[in-house]
Amino acid sequence: MNKIIAIVGLLLALGLINGSIYVKEQHLAQGEVVKLKLAPVDPRSLMQGDYMALRFELADDIDSALPEAESHSFLATNSKRSEGKVIVQLDEQGRASFVALDNGQTITVKQRKLQYRVRDGRVKFATNAFFFAEGSAQIYEAAEYGEFRVNQQGEVLLVALYNQDMQILGAQH
Repeated sequence: MNKIIAIVGLLLALGLINGSIYVKEQHLAQGEVVKLKLAPVDPRSLMQGDYMALRFELADDIDSALPEAESHSFLATNSKRSEGKVIVQLDEQGRASFVALDNGQTITVKQRKLQYRVRDGRVKFATNAFFFAEGSAQIYEAAEYGEFRVNQQGEVLLVALYNQDMQILGAQH
């Protein structure tokens, strides 16, 4: 009987993992491209290998627009967690600029809603790091934009980094 429970549990776990992988793969394949301007941050981690810590200018816009109860200073002292959506305007190259925090208003054809999280007093998107092969840090020093795939719910997945001329950096996906 214990073997049957273990096998059923294993099959259930594998099914959930594979389902999650399938959803992310569909998100990457079908998500709309949105590019966010990077804000300067120091790359490198000796324990994790080479990576670039990421911060986005849009996060500063969101932080400024958040009500005082959710602002950086309040969160830093109270360790609250929150999340929401931001409305961005897309240009012809898919670059996003801040419009407003989402409060249920309708958006235009050129606008999108993106999910964000506030953790430890900082506004974050899907990730705050971009990992790359050891020894290729120089390739990513010119990074100016992060390319995300956005699904219908506004969830974002980072897929690439671009320079100021909108040329992809590193290996193509």
